[in-house]
Amino acid sequence: MTSTSRMVVRCDDCRTDWPEAQPRTRCACGGLLAIVHQPRFHGDALRAHFDDDRALGPLSAASGVWRFAEIVQPLSAPRAVSHPEGNTPLLHRDRLDRWSGVEGLRLKHEGHNPTGSFKDRGMTVAVTQAVRVGARAVACASTGNTSAALAAYAAQAGIPAIVFVPAGQVAMGKMAQALAYGAITLLVEGDFDACLRLVQEAGDELGIYLVNSINPFRLEGQKTIVLELLRQLDWQAPDWIVVPAGNLGNTAAFGKALAEARQWRLIDRLPKIAAVQAGGAAPFAAAFSRGFDRLVPVQAETLATAIRIGDPASYARGVRSIQETAGCVLAVTDAEILEAKAEIDAAGVGCEPASAASLAGVRALQLSGSIRPGERVAAVLTGHLLKDPGIVDRMHREDGMIPTPNRPEPVAASLDAIRRALHRRGVG
Repeated sequence: MTSTSRMVVRCDDCRTDWPEAQPRTRCACGGLLAIVHQPRFHGDALRAHFDDDRALGPLSAASGVWRFAEIVQPLSAPRAVSHPEGNTPLLHRDRLDRWSGVEGLRLKHEGHNPTGSFKDRGMTVAVTQAVRVGARAVACASTGNTSAALAAYAAQAGIPAIVFVPAGQVAMGKMAQALAYGAITLLVEGDFDACLRLVQEAGDELGIYLVNSINPFRLEGQKTIVLELLRQLDWQAPDWIVVPAGNLGNTAAFGKALAEARQWRLIDRLPKIAAVQAGGAAPFAAAFSRGFDRLVPVQAETLATAIRIGDPASYARGVRSIQETAGCVLAVTDAEILEAKAEIDAAGVGCEPASAASLAGVRALQLSGSIRPGERVAAVLTGHLLKDPGIVDRMHREDGMIPTPNRPEPVAASLDAIRRALHRRGVG
């Protein structure tokens, strides 16, 4: 056992180690960089460390990310740029058990983070690293949630934020956050994949620190979704963890978290990861169906804007996560996503459309027999209901979007009119 926790930055491809306090997100060979940890503790001692609020200190005890600093970014926890984030609930609703066909289904709701999505977990670590390396500005490409989180954490750190978003393709709930928190917002004539290409070129040319999910510190923050989930389950791993999949940052982070958790004896077996894509943006699912022969990018089209990505940057890491956990990848239609969202909303939980892909995926896996009776399943909801209020209005006003819309009803300003309206709804 070492006296202090250590970490190194290592290339996935050529295995070259790089200095930990430097701004690179790729190796000189072009490979993605990853964080490799050597924690001080293992097994029971490491679990006890994560559970000891007094030993962790005020910031780490308050943050569901920095609680795990020992295996995230141990050098920065006392000086982290933190809201705080994490500590999101693990929910259960009988209604969703019945709809999905999975008894005891648990929902890890990342929409309870400060800016309303899981992106805050990665951003607290990435922006903290940006401060450590003296970045003069931070930047990202985004379908909305990444830009909201970056804008908030950069504002807290006092660093300029630049966000590249596809023009006309970002829900207003997300755009409003980027604008309100003061980010320089560039509306790019193109899709997310074009934005990501541009922001990488800008980072290389202009020396701006890139914080998309190819940033290794982003994934360290996002893997705490799984660590916190395992802690909430008393370190008893479920059989399945089901997650929406777009750029595959979470899929990669989840696989890394689980591999490390087993290596350090936090858990004794690996859950299967199921990555769920929208049918109109499903290059990962298509590759899985072909035995992961290659990635064929697509022109992404889906109402689930947070996963409307046709050329996922973390493809190779996503493949490794699925293979190492004996998991799977599937695609669900927009209609299935919206039906699942309507059920989540009606259960009093609520989420944005991309989040509901996980529940739609659970139902599809149960119907196909992949999820067997008695297996324990956790599904991740990635974003808050109010991230995309426009789709809620459409779902309940337009014909045919969901099976049972809850249409608003105009009434006259009289008690009789109110009585008749309530009677039609079965009240009174």
